Amino acid sequence: MTGPVVTRFAPSPTGYLHIGGARTALFNWLFARGHAGKFLLRIEDTDRARSTPEATQAILDGLKWLGLDHDGAAVSQFERAPRHAEVAHHLLAEGKAYKCFATQDEIETFRETARAEARSTLFQSPWRDVPPDQHPDAPYVIRIKAPRGGETVIADRVQGNVTIRNDQLDDMVLLRSDGTPVYMLAVAVDDHDMGVTHVIRGDDHLNNAARQMMIYAAMGWPLPVYAHIPLIHGPDGKKLSKRHGALGVDEYQRMGYPAAGMRNYLARLGWSHGDDEFFTDAQAQAWFELEAIGRSPARFDFKKLENLCGRHIAATEDAALLHELGEFLARTGQPPLDDCQADLLSKAMYCLKERAKTFPELIDKAAFVMKVRPLVPEAAAAVYLNDVSRGMLRELTLHLQSARWTRDDLEAVASQIAESHGMKFGQLAGPLRAALAGRTTTPSVIDMMLVIGRDETIARLTDAASEGT
Repeated sequence: MTGPVVTRFAPSPTGYLHIGGARTALFNWLFARGHAGKFLLRIEDTDRARSTPEATQAILDGLKWLGLDHDGAAVSQFERAPRHAEVAHHLLAEGKAYKCFATQDEIETFRETARAEARSTLFQSPWRDVPPDQHPDAPYVIRIKAPRGGETVIADRVQGNVTIRNDQLDDMVLLRSDGTPVYMLAVAVDDHDMGVTHVIRGDDHLNNAARQMMIYAAMGWPLPVYAHIPLIHGPDGKKLSKRHGALGVDEYQRMGYPAAGMRNYLARLGWSHGDDEFFTDAQAQAWFELEAIGRSPARFDFKKLENLCGRHIAATEDAALLHELGEFLARTGQPPLDDCQADLLSKAMYCLKERAKTFPELIDKAAFVMKVRPLVPEAAAAVYLNDVSRGMLRELTLHLQSARWTRDDLEAVASQIAESHGMKFGQLAGPLRAALAGRTTTPSVIDMMLVIGRDETIARLTDAASEGT
């Protein structure tokens, strides 16, 4: 196939964008971007009873959060129904399709008889070769004339050559009796008209390819390249369910996973580039090829997801991380950061982001910059504030008044106070954590002092030292 690569993601807006759909979108995006092609979005909204504007918006929001930008406006499949019908009538006029007047009762009777006689229940319409002048004035569907002999070979870039006997293919309905197109027709026509060169989708659509190829052949259209990717399973090897992580993409955003980490992890679900686990978007786009997709179902693993997300948080520039953190707070209905909090958080990133796997963890570790005086220590931290430790904090406060605000000088002053009381610096850390953060688990006490500055440090130590006096 020559010409620019064009891929598409075609979700049905009947629910949230699930993790499997997100990975399909990602694979299409990576392949298109890696080949300087186009990544298109088509909303398959022909099921009017179940398609909702809310679900469509959820899909758009999910793709936006993941950073999977599409080219051009999203296409509505429902709005293209006249074009689908046009193709069906063209095939009818060409003699490659026919009007079938069989009723549902007649079709069911055929199948019951076939079952009783232990033969194929594939419906063979008696109207396939009936000339038009013998047609009744009655409702009809339009069926394509499937090949009766031979084989159809799906040349799949992931699954290899998949052969289907043509006697297993029925004369598929193209237009229903009410004139509406069926899904199989709509997909084939839309893919052709949108110039899609590569159809990358779940392997639950593999059998659909043979039926859609009949339409391509009948219309004389060039076939796209097919790549049917295995589905995602849970860690136990069973079909992915909610208990495994089959949640909407928006739920992962609410749980605080960074988008870059999600992209990295989803790319590794079923695709690999050597032993590389952690990589950037640019690397993934340059490396991604269909032949590197495995044929076996991938297994979802939260631990691997968290590990990669932690590495991406650590590697992300502070300003970008702060921006995405703000989006997380908005998405979860939490108050936005004020200017002071944002400034302190930006200063603290160097000692926070190396140890956080999610945004809630990052916020938790940043509690010391988010709190305002007077701090109320948690019970576990309060035990470190006794008469002896308060006295040491008062001594330390006096020395900090004139100390140079550098790491070396702050460590030296704190160590000197601890040693004067026959302690090691580590033994002073507990009271300092309680005074500076009100808790026992924090970044290093020196990092906290450097971030919040001299005035706030002295004020917090003074507060803690004066309690109980």
